[in-house]
Amino acid sequence: MSDNPALLALRDVNTYYGQIHILEDISMEIRPGELVCLLGGNASGKSTTLKAILGIVEARSGMVEFDGEDVTERSTSYRIERGMAIVPENRRLFAPMSVLENLEMGAYLRQDDFNDDLDYVYQLFPVLKERGQQLAGTLSGGEQQMVAMGRALMSRPKLLLMDEPSMGLAPILVDQSFEIIQKVHEEGVSILVVEQNANMALSVADHGYVLATGRIVLADSAAALSEHEDLKKAYLGR
Repeated sequence: MSDNPALLALRDVNTYYGQIHILEDISMEIRPGELVCLLGGNASGKSTTLKAILGIVEARSGMVEFDGEDVTERSTSYRIERGMAIVPENRRLFAPMSVLENLEMGAYLRQDDFNDDLDYVYQLFPVLKERGQQLAGTLSGGEQQMVAMGRALMSRPKLLLMDEPSMGLAPILVDQSFEIIQKVHEEGVSILVVEQNANMALSVADHGYVLATGRIVLADSAAALSEHEDLKKAYLGR
């Protein structure tokens, strides 16, 4: 990792659902321009970690820092205003609205002209320009993923959070989706990918963390993790 201060840092974060301890002393960092993946199976705590970052789940102890500020007590809307954006699991588009209207929703906090950003999204995803007036709910799964990513990018995020981007996509679309993630990363956007598909996530990431039952059990460069014996057996099918 570089010497840059972290854009996002979780420091000994603990969360609970009722009396059940879900996340235990989670510490992780994402530095400016990094693509970090958070790996783990079902019920490992990946989604709860994402919710803790966004403030949807309260950190009962520990700290969440974003862009140099302690946001542990801050609302989700405040964190989004400060520069977080989410591409949610299963995309969650506004199905009865057009592609263009969905993209416009991503810029709702902006006061300026967003045409440059719309052009940028259309350069990344040329098919969305062709489909601009089509209802989002009628698109293919891959096209819906593009709309969800484009909508998030319309807010000019400092940090793009991606929840299970491969979920529900055919293998060829998974490859395409991660090519796009890599392309956005190369543009300098900091990204956290929360993903079960360890092979794909590690192929594009700089750094990775592995969760199991609410604890981080491995943390290293993506290259080192992809060669880790335990990870190979558990997640990589090798």
